[in-house]
Amino acid sequence: MSEITNPHENVAQSISDQDISDAYIYLLGRLLIARQQQADFDEEGLRWNTLLHRKPGQVEWPNPNLDVAYSEAWIALDDNAWLLVTVPEISGRYYVVEFIDGWGETVANINERVYPDHPFGQFAVCLTGSDMRIPEGVQRVEVPAMVTRVLLRVELGADWKEAIDLQRQFRFEMQGNPTLPEVPRTVMFDIAELPGVEAFESAELALREPDTSALEQLQAKVRAIALAIRAPAERARVDAVVRSKAFKDFSDAAPYIGRGSIRNGWARPACCGHWGQDWMSRSTVNFGGIWANVLDEVLYYRGALDSAGAALEPDGSYTLTFPADALPDKFAKYFWSVIAVDRLHRRVLPNPLERYLLNNQSGLVKEDDGSLTLYFAPEKPADAPEPNWLPTSAGKPWSLTFRFYGPRGAVADGSYYPPPLIRRA
Repeated sequence: MSEITNPHENVAQSISDQDISDAYIYLLGRLLIARQQQADFDEEGLRWNTLLHRKPGQVEWPNPNLDVAYSEAWIALDDNAWLLVTVPEISGRYYVVEFIDGWGETVANINERVYPDHPFGQFAVCLTGSDMRIPEGVQRVEVPAMVTRVLLRVELGADWKEAIDLQRQFRFEMQGNPTLPEVPRTVMFDIAELPGVEAFESAELALREPDTSALEQLQAKVRAIALAIRAPAERARVDAVVRSKAFKDFSDAAPYIGRGSIRNGWARPACCGHWGQDWMSRSTVNFGGIWANVLDEVLYYRGALDSAGAALEPDGSYTLTFPADALPDKFAKYFWSVIAVDRLHRRVLPNPLERYLLNNQSGLVKEDDGSLTLYFAPEKPADAPEPNWLPTSAGKPWSLTFRFYGPRGAVADGSYYPPPLIRRA
């Protein structure tokens, strides 16, 4: 009599530890989006095809951009329904309406840079290739995903009231009655405690969302692992590999923002928003800065190391000095800013001043030679001009996020990194 074997164990024989690690990190990128979608509907008050305006200055989410008035939405389209977006006339102020698919790919941006011949007015957002009759004078915008997340950003600048007035003039109106999908109930988890083998229990549901990166081989590995873990022994092995190897591989990639590079202690991503087949960068960005836009719109740098390559000390005091001929304004067409966040949940650091960023609206004081020094410390250094100091948090590990909106010059061509952070005695 031939020995009867468990078919799931046969599947497992071809799955290496590296396969498990790669498949897990790839899948995690999708699970992070699905996790946020569930939170948006269950806790944040978002509803399908309805634009939700946020109050400027809110700091309750990871890596907040406090330079803009935010509005958000989840959009569901089908072959019989499209979204009419009305954009007010805006001059001299940054704005963008960004559409992101279920994997974190930016599939469309609406602004005067993308549509210079139609910088405001009405836009018809519809599925790619759909046979929609669009009214004359309305700009067609095609997206390849039935479900998208929208981030509307309007620069606050010096006049917050004007920015908020403009924010409220944007309109979303669904044309037709799309079939509304179910919110995918994938595994939920705290960002500080990633799931183990249970991530693969959500694989089938997660992979229903099409991935425009066409990573079929990785998807096949995910499905094979999801099948193999039905065998108890393989489930235990996969969980052990995830917690030992996949967690380490992901942790090793995170400081580089995936497959990016570090110079002067600052990490710059290799790509953003448009990922191609760089699933590692996509997953690390979804983890550390969800809803990132493309590099033509904004460049994000992460500062977690000092000039000696050492991790920033929770209680440390640091300076960042820009020479007079290379001030941050030189590299941003619209605006720049820097925030400090805790390394675990990437939330801004509480402080009595409720000061959470430094930017081109902060009234910064330059040195006599035209250079600019910014200060990061739990207590204000005695020699620091008040506007130039960003409070950090004693006892809690933190890092910096530096943004350049409308990258230009060396930031745009990839050769620029901010100056090193200098640890003070």
